[in-house]
Amino acid sequence: MIDGVRDAQGVVSVVQAAVTRHGATAEALVPVLKEINDELGYLPAEALAEVSRLFRMPKGQLMSVASFYHMLSTRPRGRHVIQFCESAPCHVVGGREVWQALQDELNLGPGDTSPDGTWTLVTSSCLGICGVGPVIIVDGDIYGNVVPERVPELLARYA
Repeated sequence: MIDGVRDAQGVVSVVQAAVTRHGATAEALVPVLKEINDELGYLPAEALAEVSRLFRMPKGQLMSVASFYHMLSTRPRGRHVIQFCESAPCHVVGGREVWQALQDELNLGPGDTSPDGTWTLVTSSCLGICGVGPVIIVDGDIYGNVVPERVPELLARYA
């Protein structure tokens, strides 16, 4: 991920490198978008325009894919991304309270990024690990059986 703004040529270079690695086939689209998102921190308009050109795909169709996956973002995200599972299994074991604790601790709502660019809080319909719910993922680190009282300590690890 980059800090600050990367120039348009740099964005195009990132896209072209990802397409060179994965190809410009339908099967390669999500891996290409994921690599670009990981490198740039999100999918800026310049990157999407270049992907659209290289894949010969209408921008609307590309946006449908880019906006479908929670791992991708068309808006800049914070340095630390917190994913929260909002599925029923997580909620019945205390997820609602954990969600409230996250929002209170960060002063953020769903999809928001903190003004200082440190945190982004996103929800997911399922993270696939219901057996240890409530679950949050911070920068890829998975935390299960989370209770509200544990939220400040978990976040402090990334401060």
